[in-house]
Amino acid sequence: MSEFSALKELSARVGADPLLVQAAGGNTSLKQNGVMWIKASGKWLRDAASRDIFVPVHHGALLAALAMNDPACEACTDFVLADLNATGLRPSIETTVHALMPQRVVVHVHCVNTIAWAIRGDAEQRLVEKLKDFNWAFIPYARPGLPLANAIDARFKPGIDVLILGNHGLVVAADTVVEAETLLDHVVNVLVKPVRTAVLPDLAALHLICQGTDYVPAESNGTHALATDIFALEKGKRSVFYPDHVVFLGIGVATEIESCAPLVALPGKGVLIRKDAKSAVEPMGRCLADVMRRVEIGDPLTALDAEAIDRLVNWDAEKYRQSLNAET
Repeated sequence: MSEFSALKELSARVGADPLLVQAAGGNTSLKQNGVMWIKASGKWLRDAASRDIFVPVHHGALLAALAMNDPACEACTDFVLADLNATGLRPSIETTVHALMPQRVVVHVHCVNTIAWAIRGDAEQRLVEKLKDFNWAFIPYARPGLPLANAIDARFKPGIDVLILGNHGLVVAADTVVEAETLLDHVVNVLVKPVRTAVLPDLAALHLICQGTDYVPAESNGTHALATDIFALEKGKRSVFYPDHVVFLGIGVATEIESCAPLVALPGKGVLIRKDAKSAVEPMGRCLADVMRRVEIGDPLTALDAEAIDRLVNWDAEKYRQSLNAET
């Protein structure tokens, strides 16, 4: 099996695990012969083995542009090798992260255990002991694109192959797909947090409430836990702790169907999804539940502020990704 084929298989495995990747989140890449193949923006990693979801980028040109803080690095479309890009897709909004890592293979995931650590105000200090056997760096939250690239560059040192992205996720890098997967597994295992058992939803009540409305009950009990775990809902309903929450669910979590929100968490009963909601909505709702069920009372959480949220939702590259998810 070629290294590219191995990357596709790994990507599909990772993309099928909701504790690692949700909907179109996460991305993987491979550098070979001057070309960096990166997951396309808005595509789902779980489809990597069955669909053409990778975009070829001129790695050297992108690195040179990053060194000059070139605004073209925001979308990275100027660095796509058009003659090799049969799909015509755009590269991931996090292409710059992959370009900066010198290793050939880079895997970026929105691991819920990692996020549960990364949204803490004391995350870096708490992770020192847990990650003592790894070459890692903590990167304070920055919007994807040039801001995140600059934040990584400021803390990157030779030999680092693990990044904990504040309020965001996990990046691992290695020179082979096998090594990258092994490293990913090791880091994820070290960062596992205790999780409260999900309380089952009241499906009878939910179906009754849905009658005559544009809503249906969520499919996964993991998603329903956002409403049946009252502490999870209390923590998650007013704040935004990581980018994909606000991008796909809006600010906080709606608790009444009159809000017309894509996802509604009815306290103690379960979660409803609008019939016309994007396919990413339920996976993102489950992600929030999975993260919040790993948060404990008294944890010093740091939410994204209004300025950070505004920079996300009004970013052209993010608007493009959302438009693709509307079609998924």
